[in-house]
Amino acid sequence: MTPRKSIAIGLCLASLTWAQDTATIEPARPQAPVIIRPYLPVTVPPVRLANSPRLQELVRAGTLYLTAQDAIALALENNIDIEVSRYNPFISAWQLERSQAGGALPGVPSSASQAGSVATGQGVAGSQAAAGVSVPGASSNVNKNSNATISQIGPVTQNLDPILQETDTFSHTSTPQPDSLQSQVLSLVQNTRGYTGTYQQGLLSGGIATVSYSEHYLNENAPTDVLNPTVAPSVSVSIQHNFLQGFGVAANARTITVSRMNLNTTELNFKNQVAGMVSQVLNLYYNLAGDYEDLRAKRSASETAQTFLRDVNRQVEIGSSAPSDAIAAQVTVATSAQAVVDSETALAQQELSLKNLISRTGAADPVLANVRIVPIDSIEIPANDDLPSVSQMVQQALANRADLAAELAGEKANEVSALGTKNGILPTLQGVGVESQAGLAGAPKTVMIDGFTEQSSPKFRGGMGDALSQVFQRDFATEIAAVFYQEPIRNRQAQADYAIDLLTIRQTQLGNRKDLNQVEVDVRNGVVSLQQARARYDAALKNRVLQQSLFEAEQKRFGLGASTPYDVAIQQRDLVSAQSSAVAALVAYSTARVALDQTLGATLERNHISMQAVKNGRLPANVPARP
Repeated sequence: MTPRKSIAIGLCLASLTWAQDTATIEPARPQAPVIIRPYLPVTVPPVRLANSPRLQELVRAGTLYLTAQDAIALALENNIDIEVSRYNPFISAWQLERSQAGGALPGVPSSASQAGSVATGQGVAGSQAAAGVSVPGASSNVNKNSNATISQIGPVTQNLDPILQETDTFSHTSTPQPDSLQSQVLSLVQNTRGYTGTYQQGLLSGGIATVSYSEHYLNENAPTDVLNPTVAPSVSVSIQHNFLQGFGVAANARTITVSRMNLNTTELNFKNQVAGMVSQVLNLYYNLAGDYEDLRAKRSASETAQTFLRDVNRQVEIGSSAPSDAIAAQVTVATSAQAVVDSETALAQQELSLKNLISRTGAADPVLANVRIVPIDSIEIPANDDLPSVSQMVQQALANRADLAAELAGEKANEVSALGTKNGILPTLQGVGVESQAGLAGAPKTVMIDGFTEQSSPKFRGGMGDALSQVFQRDFATEIAAVFYQEPIRNRQAQADYAIDLLTIRQTQLGNRKDLNQVEVDVRNGVVSLQQARARYDAALKNRVLQQSLFEAEQKRFGLGASTPYDVAIQQRDLVSAQSSAVAALVAYSTARVALDQTLGATLERNHISMQAVKNGRLPANVPARP
């Protein structure tokens, strides 16, 4: 295989890997018919581990040529911390959906056994239950309805997703009859079928509504039954509601409100993190550019020192300089060489830090392992800064800073959450209303007992249609109303919870006020730092020019025999120091400019960063960043 084919295959594989890894990280809802869709799991794509192709595209002959905007784009596409934070908005969105479904609901329909259950008055067991007779060994579970009363105490949000329950039971039971007077058999054999359906809906105002339907079929071997087999349907509607603790939409919807606010706060925190990352990348980038400038100056000084050493050696050879002068020149060469090594070390460390930001595998990335980063953009200081007034910059910071907006949103969320603890101070007052209708019908039988003939009432003769007619005509209606009241003596727990919440909110408010007040201080400090950096650079630039002139003059004097190598070495040392100071002042100005932009909340706008592009993990083509 030729090298060209190998490279082509490698690029194809890399593009395929990126195509897989650049798929959205957004969870995918199941695609299925609406009936089964709620019961299928959500799919979350695997993590994206590959770097964006931009990184490999910028490498040329073992060198990574970067503009400032390239460095920003690589960091926002590949930095793992940013990738981790991309999940937070999705998590907050699902937390909102979870809160919209309501909290855990005490008293959810239970799975109690319905085997062998019959309705009141249905068959022997139903008659015994209606008469208050309990037969040992019987397992009829008469009129077992676990959904009639639901206990909900305290300001806990109801389950707002409706619950549908269906229970179908089929049983065959044999029950010994120690007293066979009623059943006329020693073993009561019952074949039953039970169907129970329940629909339950939580109310955001603080209540629960339940609609239940049940149907019982019974066929037994008792010759005393005047109806056999029988059917007994029933329908009931119940509402349970809180009227003190747990009452009101504001208290029950607080979790939904807070989750909705947290969704916005998550976006603000992500934006603030992106702005911080951009500032960090710019500082590293321009520090690296400064290190290159410093290294060039140090290498130039080293070459000058070596040239000067050769001149001194020639003068020693012809006797115009003493041997000790050569030693002074050699010291200058050694010192300048050490300065070059120190500068190269600082550059390598800065380069390593930048590599760690722009790659998901850091410096261990095979593309970056042996690559040198060369910054293309240099630090440029404009003729003037054209800064608006401090008051205008303060207003800009208050309007644009994502961290301040997140703090204020968190304060409001705490106030909404406190509605729950405030509501929890109230006593518990619950009202329950139940209305149910029942029916009973079956095949009529004539029963002869001790010379007496018994027959069923004509009203109960028939089938399911007749029984349902009784239900809808409310022939056997039952209405129940109940009130539950509870108050804790002294109520210290609830009082303390609310007091702690309020005190915490007050602390948060003071902390937020302090941060808002600090904005003006930060703006003024940023302006002062920028002005000082400009003044420092102007002074350092003038000093470098003057030191260059002094050094050149000293070299001319040495060539004329009016100076010594020691004096030339002193001037060269001062020149190198002046050059380093000028580079440091240049970098300090860039750092001050970046810090002021971050203080004003202008980092993303100044560097043309789209948050939507950052969320997608793929930034557009190069747009020049402003230093």
